Amino acid sequence: MRIIKANKIHSDRRKHMGKVILGLTISLDGFAEDSKGSVNTLYADLDLLKETEVMKESILTTGSVVMSKKEYGMAEDPDWYVDYEYKVPIFVFTDKAPEKHPKESDKVTIMFVTTGVADAILQAKAAAGEKDVNIIGSALTTPLCLKTGLIDELQVDIVPWFLRTGFRPFEDLDNNDIKLERVKLVGLPAGRTHISYKVMNEK
Repeated sequence: MRIIKANKIHSDRRKHMGKVILGLTISLDGFAEDSKGSVNTLYADLDLLKETEVMKESILTTGSVVMSKKEYGMAEDPDWYVDYEYKVPIFVFTDKAPEKHPKESDKVTIMFVTTGVADAILQAKAAAGEKDVNIIGSALTTPLCLKTGLIDELQVDIVPWFLRTGFRPFEDLDNNDIKLERVKLVGLPAGRTHISYKVMNEK
């Protein structure tokens, strides 16, 4: 298995074209959330992750972010997006928009989309222009997004510990529905492994 060093990622920037990227972190036994629906345990290495070339590259190439209402509301600080790494428009798919719109900055705007996951992705693509749409994956979000046929790349980070129980993201997918081709494999600090797969959608 070939490991691509993180600093090689810089050489790919000139080739970059906007993609719809679905990213998530799973434990070694395949869970994207613990039994309480939290992802905190999977990001115990978050401070190290922020300093990697993978994360820095993602910040540079992301033009918009898509997440579910659950991910949007998970942070303890209600104003978390003010200091969010991605200074881009955020599209939150939800059944109902909040009555009071959250405060925004000149770069971070928030749009609540009540017309479905696919529509949220399409609106995010329009906002991103030539940059990437970065979808924050979870046990629920991942199969919903993959089934839209709009995903270009699936990025999975695997952390080297076990949750033993919780929620898995790929159990609701038929193996024949999604075809993948691995395009990148990067070893990150704290034993985290970053894998990128091209999603072979039928056009």
